Amino acid sequence: MTTIRILIVEDDRRIAEIQRRFVERLDDVELCGIAHSLEDARDLTEVMAPDLILLDIYFPDGNGLELLRELRAQDSSSDVILITAAKEVDSLRSALRGGVFDYILKPLVFERLEEAVSRYRDHLQHLSGLVQVAQKEVDVLLPRSGDSSPPKRPERLPKGIDSITLDKIREVVSSGGQWSAEEVGNAMGASRTTARRYLEFLVGMSELTAEVTYGSVGRPERRYHI
Repeated sequence: MTTIRILIVEDDRRIAEIQRRFVERLDDVELCGIAHSLEDARDLTEVMAPDLILLDIYFPDGNGLELLRELRAQDSSSDVILITAAKEVDSLRSALRGGVFDYILKPLVFERLEEAVSRYRDHLQHLSGLVQVAQKEVDVLLPRSGDSSPPKRPERLPKGIDSITLDKIREVVSSGGQWSAEEVGNAMGASRTTARRYLEFLVGMSELTAEVTYGSVGRPERRYHI
């Protein structure tokens, strides 16, 4: 499996350190650098040519969206996941126009980063196996964000999702309250990773809502509810 080379671009050194620890927990990923300014980010991107950049928006020396636009103007091969506290719709629109792979709001939770990098890996593998594309391949690779209607439940479930386990997940969370992936896994006799995969699928289908909360030790945790 190809190793994904990641560059962290974050001016807050404490947050950058958290991101570094999260990245080092991921499988088949290599951290190729940390930049605390946009100037350093430009230099490291040029020298290291990372596959993926974890990019903030607000910097003392500029705006991360400026760097995103520069990369696209230069036809850079580096993809970008924005990790930011920016909740303004205009920031999201600019990010989407700039072709970001994902947009993650702070505080960053490990499971959300893990899911994003996993999807990015699947994206790269799908691209690498293609010579020419038909419409069905294009539909898989591109987000179907043009349709403003709520997502419909697919007639065929994607690989890695089976109907029996999915119904068990629905049964657990339908009892009410907010659930962590670990709690759901324990309730149905599955691993936290498996439960999280199904929970995120249901979030994507708009059947569940996910929120970030803080546990007793202050660690951010993703919790799910109807």
